[in-house]
Amino acid sequence: MTQIQKKTVAIGDFEVGGKLPLALIAGPCQLESLDHARMMAEKIAEACAPTDTKFVFKASYDKANRSSITTQRGLGMDEGLTILSKIREEFGVPVLTDVHDAAQCAPAGEAVDVLQIPAFLCRQTDLLLAAGQTGCAINVKKGQFLAPWDMGNVADKIASTGNERIMLCDRGTSFGYNTLVTDFRGLPTMGKTGYPVVFDATHSVQQPGGQGTTSGGQREFAPVLARAAVAVGVSMLFIETHEDPDNAPSDGPNMIPIEQMEALITQLRTYDALTKDQFGLM
Repeated sequence: MTQIQKKTVAIGDFEVGGKLPLALIAGPCQLESLDHARMMAEKIAEACAPTDTKFVFKASYDKANRSSITTQRGLGMDEGLTILSKIREEFGVPVLTDVHDAAQCAPAGEAVDVLQIPAFLCRQTDLLLAAGQTGCAINVKKGQFLAPWDMGNVADKIASTGNERIMLCDRGTSFGYNTLVTDFRGLPTMGKTGYPVVFDATHSVQQPGGQGTTSGGQREFAPVLARAAVAVGVSMLFIETHEDPDNAPSDGPNMIPIEQMEALITQLRTYDALTKDQFGLM
């Protein structure tokens, strides 16, 4: 049997992948203001500190795939990238945001450490190539419509630019109307590419369009799925969080309240150590 060469990806001052400790991508779904981003970054740092868990701060400047034309999209690219740059500088943490168009990649790549390809856009070749050409780390979300083994083709598009700083992220698979399901076989399947695998615990409990003009969700199941993914051996977890999820402008039903994050991270790091020390890699 061919041995898979496990790659690691450098993000800021740490690396992810292989048997390295679990790291976190965390933040609010949508950027709200500089003050709010500062508050969230500080609270996430506090939640990660007891376990020395490395994290990437994430927030989107534009939610271009909202359910309805009437729902809030965000602050826009210029203001959003300015805020993310300040968070990176002030807190010394890497930052991540989504890109939706090839033209956004170069300017976004100057301001952030990780470019994220939304699930709906994971097969858009021009977008993948433009993202790869920035040299940034790239987190690609697997389309809800895509088989996990098809993510090898997605990774190959990015790698064709010479950039192999690639992470493959599962966020659930379409399962009937307004419902997603997670097939945990998909995580080691994507791991066969050699690239680090990320599990998006909060979008995996989303109910797309489930509230008519907005998406619903079942946040109570996000920690359950996160534990399962860590037991499989993922490199990173993606968890959106907010101080008041029920009143957040986007994806509130999925997000975990920030006051619950420290206990959850501590629990997940325990699972991660057990998995990687005793059961090896995916």
